[in-house]
Parts: sequence; structure tokens; C-alpha cells
Amino acid sequence: MKLDKATIAKLAEHLENCELNAQDTLKITDDHPDMDWDDAYLIQEEIKRRKIARGTKIAGLKAGLTSFAKMKQMGVETPCFGFVTDYGCVPDGGEVKVSELIHPKVEPEIVFVMKHALKGPGCHIGAVLAATDFIMPGIEVIDSRYRDFKFDLKSVIADNTSAARFVVGGQIKAPADVDMRTLGVVMEKNGEVVSLGAGAAVLGHPATAIAMLANHLGARGQEIPAGAMILSGGVTEAVAVAAGDNVTLRVQHLGSVSLKFV
Repeated sequence: MKLDKATIAKLAEHLENCELNAQDTLKITDDHPDMDWDDAYLIQEEIKRRKIARGTKIAGLKAGLTSFAKMKQMGVETPCFGFVTDYGCVPDGGEVKVSELIHPKVEPEIVFVMKHALKGPGCHIGAVLAATDFIMPGIEVIDSRYRDFKFDLKSVIADNTSAARFVVGGQIKAPADVDMRTLGVVMEKNGEVVSLGAGAAVLGHPATAIAMLANHLGARGQEIPAGAMILSGGVTEAVAVAAGDNVTLRVQHLGSVSLKFV
């Protein structure tokens, strides 16, 4: 930990205000180049504390940076993790107001809902699958608060991994009923295919992201609680959206979900 508590509180307030006011900012490591990973997560935790104090409910957890190629590019060994809120939850087929966001993008996700708690260290894919109640498709709307989506990893962790809005739905399946590695994923914008992928794009198996999250939390004395909903990370690259766009995600065996941007 390189930053003092007052600086962490100040940065959390700044980043959350940027989110709530749809106002961009330069990455915070420009002014605080010595901040470390613990500082980044402490800023994120302070943002969460601020939201809960105002009555916001935490709707779930999320993983980001979940491809090996991207992690290698960024010089890290694990994905980054954040949370999603109740006000970020959009009903299937519902509308997202672009005026409330800065520069939104969409990512296709395989979403886990847990029947048992999970705690690291030592959590692995088998433990995740045994603890999972069901999976379903979801679309995450990411919206970095950093100008032109330009940031480093510590800055994006502090900014709650660009979390903004999300939708889940489609059909639910037990993990034993599908091979998540080969699940085909098709995302369409205004009826045209904009990205294609398969579940294996997420760390070889989407459950790996959940195991890494459990181990990350375990190192901090926390756990994934029973009933938790977790977005396991983008299966494909993120796609920019604007007012008037309609986005539909179709996942093999899991049906579809959609969003409208207004």
C-alpha cells in the first residue's frame, strides 16, 4: 500500500463522481505513479462502500481481462475483478440511456450463479463446477471513466473494471449439461453479426475465471457467497454502441438476451 487513506478516499470519490455524472478523466496513475495493486483494490472497495452507504445493492461480481493473451500483454498473471450494482441491471430487451454513460461498449458473457460459497486459496475448476447452481447468457455494458478508454491495469481496477450496466436472461443450464469450452457465442448489433467466439476464449474455460476470483478474494479473507451472480468475462472483444443500436447475444444451448440503446 503506497497511498494513504485520505488519498484513497479522494480518488474513490473522484472516480465515482465521474461514473455518476458521465464525465471522463485522465487515468489516476498519471498523478499517482507509485500506487500499487492493493491501492487499486482499496479504491474500488471504497467506491463500493460509498454506494452501499447510499442504499445501493451489490447485484453480483465480475471478472475482466480474462484472456491469456491480454494478460500477457498487460504483464499480469490473473484477471482483474469488480462488482455490478442493482441500478446497473437492465431487464432483457430493456433500454440503456446513452446520456448516462460516457463511451459504452458491449461484451458477451457466460454468467454463473452459485449454490454454494467458494473460498480460496486452492480453488479450481472442479470446485467451481460443483458449487455452481446454473449458468446463463449475459451482456455487460462497460464504460471506462478514463478519457478515450485509455488506462493501465491499476487505474481500471480502481475504476471498478469499467462496470456500468448488464443484462442476463435466456435459458439456464446446469454446468453438467453443457461443455462451456465449446459454447458458441454470436453477438449482433442492429441485425448484423459483430463478434463470434466460444467459451474457451475465457481462460480456456469460463470456470477458471470464477476460481481465480475465489482465490483473489480468499487472499483478502473474503469469499464468493452462496447465491452470488458472477459475470465471467468477455468472450470476445468489446463492441462500441450508440443511441439507436439494438444488441442481441445468442449463446448455444442458452438462448438469447438483448438490449436497446436510447
